[in-house]
Amino acid sequence: MVGSDTVSSKPRALKGRDLITIGIFTALYFVVNFACMLVSGLHPYLWVFMPALDALLAGIPFMLACAKVPKFGTVLVMGMVPSLVYFVTGMFTPLILGTMLASCLVAEVVRAATRYRSFLGNALAYAVFGFGMCGSPLPVWAFHDSFMAQISSQGMGADYLATLEAAATPEMMIAMFAVTFVCGLAGAYLARGMFRKHFVKAGLV
Repeated sequence: MVGSDTVSSKPRALKGRDLITIGIFTALYFVVNFACMLVSGLHPYLWVFMPALDALLAGIPFMLACAKVPKFGTVLVMGMVPSLVYFVTGMFTPLILGTMLASCLVAEVVRAATRYRSFLGNALAYAVFGFGMCGSPLPVWAFHDSFMAQISSQGMGADYLATLEAAATPEMMIAMFAVTFVCGLAGAYLARGMFRKHFVKAGLV
């Protein structure tokens, strides 16, 4: 689109209408994310790969938000609002705030570097964004002993704890990040396949 790169490459502040649009897609993202969390509670390995499942299924609200609001801050709002809700309600450790903030900032840099109008740039940003939810299972490795003791004191079953202990290997942590990234890319392409006309209209090619 003529002139679109030039316009979208300039820093533009989010306006009220933008925040409403982002808010709608953030709510949709939160619903998908929460559903993935509920499913992940069925088994320790599902929890470890919950970020990957979330990345695969939540690409639609993320990519549509990026298409409709090609400005800096879209990803930050989408990522930090749900994370703050989870943290304030005691569902996650403070680590979720750090991983999500870092992932959102890197994703925003990727979007800015590709001038917001590149589908591949937004897809890569989404794949990075998925790392934010890795802050949910990451305490298993980052604070292993104290975290295992904490969930044990909260009444977690012995079988669940034993399986989670077996999953807490460096290889599994690498797999969690790698699968999340791949699923993020897949989720972005899935979103484009389902809502292609919206991406074409927004100039995301």
